[in-house]
Amino acid sequence: MPPHLWIRAEQRNSEQRVGVTPDGVRQLMAAGFRMTVEESSCRAIPIDEYQKTGCEIALENSWPQAPQGAIILGLKELPEDGTPLIHRHIMFGHAFKGQADGPALLARFRQGGGALYDLEYLTEESGRRVAAFGYWAGFAGAAVAMKVWAAQQAGDLPGPARIDAYANKNALLAELAGDLAAGIGNGAKPPRAIIIGANGRVGTGAGDLLAEMGLEITRWDMAETASGGPFPEILSHEIFVNCVLAMPGIPVFVPKSAITAERKLSVIADISCDPNSAYNPIPIYTHATSFADPVIRVAANPKLDVTAIDNLPSLLPLESSQDYAAQLLPSLKTLDQINSGVWARARAIFDKHTA
Repeated sequence: MPPHLWIRAEQRNSEQRVGVTPDGVRQLMAAGFRMTVEESSCRAIPIDEYQKTGCEIALENSWPQAPQGAIILGLKELPEDGTPLIHRHIMFGHAFKGQADGPALLARFRQGGGALYDLEYLTEESGRRVAAFGYWAGFAGAAVAMKVWAAQQAGDLPGPARIDAYANKNALLAELAGDLAAGIGNGAKPPRAIIIGANGRVGTGAGDLLAEMGLEITRWDMAETASGGPFPEILSHEIFVNCVLAMPGIPVFVPKSAITAERKLSVIADISCDPNSAYNPIPIYTHATSFADPVIRVAANPKLDVTAIDNLPSLLPLESSQDYAAQLLPSLKTLDQINSGVWARARAIFDKHTA
């Protein structure tokens, strides 16, 4: 029987992304898939565009009533209502690295007999992920850093007070150009930025945003941090964008002593955003930020603000959805072989953690 793929609506209010575009729906239907797409009150791509494909349309958040054989595809977390999960789900589960909510989610799968194919663990044989939002995380994270810098030039309070998603990349760039001009108008020089992890997907996105703004950029990767620090060069830039995951062996990039040290650094964008890790390379803050509350001020004189938002690609939901969906589609087309390849590797990880 051909796979039945059910695209669910997202429950997080700020989450407008989607893992399959209307073009992807058309391609999967042409390959024999049965496709169902839920209505959504917040998705960046209107339901009308999906209706034009001829797929089935379902009510928002009706996936619990989907046929048991349907495979449910979403991006972020499910409602935390404790109900057993009977379906196979494709999503970012955040359940395999000791996260606080992981045991409860896995218990729901055990109780219902369903399974989690975690998007983070869909990998090629080499271990490289088949699809990632990294580029747009970097692009958006650097944009938020510029917004924070502009707010510093405009007043004493940390800002911006909140950040909302943009209709598209051009709308974001136009607003940032105005922010930069206003900051310069207040007497500031254009900020200089340093990116660590500049050669990866995330760092490339951050670099592209900052280059669009015409900023002077220092790009570092593994070679430049191999000495283990300290790294006074970071403190000589106004903006630091961290694109390196917290992991064993990573050096500290900004130690607590930086708060009182002589520095030009005033904005840190921690795109990797893992403040509770024992390997956090920026141990000067203790919790993630959000679109509703994007900034932590860790020093007032001189100012030092940290932004660390964990779903940055949602700032540009249209472009990030289009990019990610295009990367994921080739793997989705192999769902009729769910017991082999990328899907078998993901299932093995789930089985290991629920054994």
